[in-house]
This record gives sequence, structure tokens and C-alpha cells, in this order.
Amino acid sequence: MEKEPFRFKDSLLFIDSWNKIDRNIVVGMTTRQGGFSKAPFNSMNLGLHVYDSPEDVIQNREQLAKQLNIPLASSVYAEQVHGANITRVTKAERGKGATELETAIKGVDGLYTGDDSTFLFAAYADCVPLYFYAPKHHLVGIAHAGWRGTVNNIAGEMIKAWTNKENVRADEILVSIGPAIGECCYIVDNNVIEQLDKALDYKMLDDVYSKLKGGQYRLNLKQANFLLLINAGVSANNIEISTYCTCCHHNLFFSHRRDNGKTGRMLSFIGMKGE
Repeated sequence: MEKEPFRFKDSLLFIDSWNKIDRNIVVGMTTRQGGFSKAPFNSMNLGLHVYDSPEDVIQNREQLAKQLNIPLASSVYAEQVHGANITRVTKAERGKGATELETAIKGVDGLYTGDDSTFLFAAYADCVPLYFYAPKHHLVGIAHAGWRGTVNNIAGEMIKAWTNKENVRADEILVSIGPAIGECCYIVDNNVIEQLDKALDYKMLDDVYSKLKGGQYRLNLKQANFLLLINAGVSANNIEISTYCTCCHHNLFFSHRRDNGKTGRMLSFIGMKGE
């Protein structure tokens, strides 16, 4: 059995291995447990865009900030448009998207920073959370990879941004692939597979999807992102993959597919506390 890189503590999931490198890094993912939202968003819904009570969502976000021992005003959110655009944020962007959806960083699904006390957040309910860390360069990042972001190679775009703009070698980057819908629960059609075929070398695809009847396929989005990271030059030894399926674990996670679109959102988070 694969080793699960995320450790469960106080209703949250944390990446232990990165904390061993730097005790000041705050990195992990929320679950659906412990908040104030009412059904069907019960209880720790952290998405402002799902028609939950905004007051409940903000209260949940305030509670999360307390759990992480960071100010809510230091958090930064991407708009998330299922694309592959990446941007660097600084302390000047702190607070964007924290309490108002309209102020989130527009048109992007990936954020990174080198600034202490600037914490990055993204929302999920089956899509793949990607976490990036270059310890020697004091850089952290997150990306939201649904099937559209995956076929447009948002994973590779983050690596390209760091190698081209930040002078980071790909083999210096650590990546964690977080809890997401698994191939056990994710069935897609020919349209998705045709686009995936263009994104990945056909020789790699046996590990990514399997064909069912009637033009349907089981898709492993985590594995697809793993292979895209390998293509981008990241060492396989530097990539961790969560074993959690968000659709299977009803008590832990919201799932857009399982709950027919009417559900809450978890958040991935990453940032570095100042000394």
C-alpha cells in the first residue's frame, strides 16, 4: 500500500514531510468536519461561491485561521476558472478573496509566493490539489487541477514559472498531490480522454485511464498530474501522492460528483510563517 503523505489532526490534513524540512511552513488541506455551515454544506464549507450562507463561510474561514494560527487577512485566494494560468503574489495581495469572492486574484488557478506570512488558498470538491515547495529558494505554491487544468498542464506551468522566472531547477522542487476523486469513482467520456491524449505521451496513458463500455473511461487524475510533473523535469522521488479519494470518504470530504453538484468546498493551504 502506498504511504499516505497527509496526516489527520484536529479535523485538518497536514503534510508532515515538509514540516520536517522547515517548521515554519504551514501546508495541508481542510476536511468537511468542524464548521458552522448547514446542510448540504455541513459543516466546514469554505467556498464562497456555492450558495452557502456567506456569514457561515466567513466564520468557517475565521475558525480555520485560528487553527492555523495565522491572520485571515494574510490569506490570498485565486479566482479559479479551470485554466492553467499561474501568478506570483506578494504581501501586497494579502487579504484578496479572503472574505469576498470578487476580490480574489482574477483569471488564475495557481499561486506562488516567496514572502513570509503570505498564505495561499484554493478550493476543491474532487479536483486535484497540487502543492509546490522549493526549500532552497524559499518558494511555495498551490494549483487547482480539475480535468481541464490537467489537460492544459497547470502542473507543468508552475514548474516552468519557477524555472524560467525564479531560477529554480526542476529537480529542486518538491510536489505533493493531494486528496482528490480517484479512478474508483471518476468516469469520463471521449471528450476528456481525447484532450488528455494530446497532453500526455500515449505510451504513458495505460496508468492514467482504462476503457469501459459505451465510450466511458475510468480516469486517474492524480496519476495524470504525476506524469505531467515528470515530463516537466520533477524527480519522481520528490513527488508524494495522497491515497484519499474525496468521493469515497463521505465523512471527510465534500464531493461535487457524489453530491450531484450541491456541496461545499475544502481548501488547500500553504505558506511560511516568519521567524
